[in-house]
Amino acid sequence: MSAVDEALANARTTYEQHVQTCRQCRADGAACAVAKVHLRTYNNARRDHLRAAGGAVPRG
Repeated sequence: MSAVDEALANARTTYEQHVQTCRQCRADGAACAVAKVHLRTYNNARRDHLRAAGGAVPRG
């Protein structure tokens, strides 16, 4: 597994685990500030993964 693939998998796992275990995320039904940071990290890793694979980032 390449570093880009590993970063994507780690970012996704971190975000999903946080949302499942965070009291605030579960109680409010909305992402807390920490979840938003994890989601941003996941989105950046996904973008990097697409660039490394030679794919274009879909728009719209």
